[in-house]
Amino acid sequence: MPRNKKKNSKGGQHGAVQPFSDEDASIETLSHCSSISDVTSVADEGGEASEDTALEDFQYKLKGFIDSTVDKSAKTRQGALDGLKTAMATRILYEFISERRMTITDSIERCLKKGKGEEQRAAASLACLLCIQLGSGIESEEVFKTLKPIFKNILADGSANMQARQAVATSLGLCTLVAEDDILDVQATMECFENLFTRAYLKGDGTCPSISPQTSQLYVNALLSWALLLTICSANQLKDVLKKHLPRLPQLLQSDDVNMRIAAGETIALLFELARDIDSEFEFVEWDELCDKLNALATDCNKHRAKTDKRKQRSVFRDVLKAVEEGDFQSETIRFGTERMSIDSWVRKRTYDTFREFVGSGMNYHLQANEFIRDVFELGPPILVDSATMKAMKISRFERHLHNSAAFKARTKARNKFRDKRVDVGEF
Repeated sequence: MPRNKKKNSKGGQHGAVQPFSDEDASIETLSHCSSISDVTSVADEGGEASEDTALEDFQYKLKGFIDSTVDKSAKTRQGALDGLKTAMATRILYEFISERRMTITDSIERCLKKGKGEEQRAAASLACLLCIQLGSGIESEEVFKTLKPIFKNILADGSANMQARQAVATSLGLCTLVAEDDILDVQATMECFENLFTRAYLKGDGTCPSISPQTSQLYVNALLSWALLLTICSANQLKDVLKKHLPRLPQLLQSDDVNMRIAAGETIALLFELARDIDSEFEFVEWDELCDKLNALATDCNKHRAKTDKRKQRSVFRDVLKAVEEGDFQSETIRFGTERMSIDSWVRKRTYDTFREFVGSGMNYHLQANEFIRDVFELGPPILVDSATMKAMKISRFERHLHNSAAFKARTKARNKFRDKRVDVGEF
């Protein structure tokens, strides 16, 4: 794949900090920033020096983004947040970010409190990417402890910008999954989501409530985050959820919003999967009625619905119907580098879809090199890739250096994390 060559900034003469381009976010280039040249054209003997220069330029750019998040101009702050998001989505930056995590957290907090819709949306997404980079542990817990009250205030505030509330509904779910250390706090956050999406349940007279498209999207995001947190609930918590919500969730299948219908269907499939994990003989009293509804959606020919909506809906609900009727899941194989991973359950699908929503095209790179995400999907430590394999994958020398550096650091971090778990028994 041909690449446009770009000039390096030499001798410390850096230009103005610019946001990352779409090319920067491409997994093909492993998110080279615009100041980094095409290192494949560099002679091997000068390669190492070029890598160091490129890394310095890249870090300089990131520092510029961090500084610009407190700029007086909303446009500049927005560009800085987007630049940091793209970098974190497509690179492993643990060491750089760990040293600056509280500075970045302070910037996110300021943008959430004082910014407007689009800026708040970007700040909420950046909070998730920060937690993904830091992984589960004290560092991400510190970040989340600062941001969680702000997230919950925005989510519950009916007068807050709707775009911000929608973004927070998604970000709060993933940050809770990564960084929350108390299962009771997880439950409290789930109740915040319940307070939103249950408003889309049928009214007392059996009719659908009147909901604007923007509000409906807020409820969809809340439902999907709630479903994500179901994947880490205890058996007793799940039993309570099944009793309280499974009889009513099918009401959402009557929504006018195709995204709500699909989110509800996938959540129902997830609940059935979790219920059968607890009790293989699980039975649902209204099973026949539910299957009829799911079958109707899987074969929907309603003339009043858009063709694309019907096509998307039918595909999803064929899988949901199989899940409810037979406990079946249509597995999918994800290939990344020399490895592959199977999405073989609704739990894994919900988790994968959530992470991919934030890292986008960088998902394959994170699956290869992010120790936390590899741990979530039980992939083991990152694999160090040799020159021959990288050459076959058409990956440049500089990219090989970045990948193996990230893998080595992730392995070191994993070992240190294991050592930290050793308990010193004190005297009583």
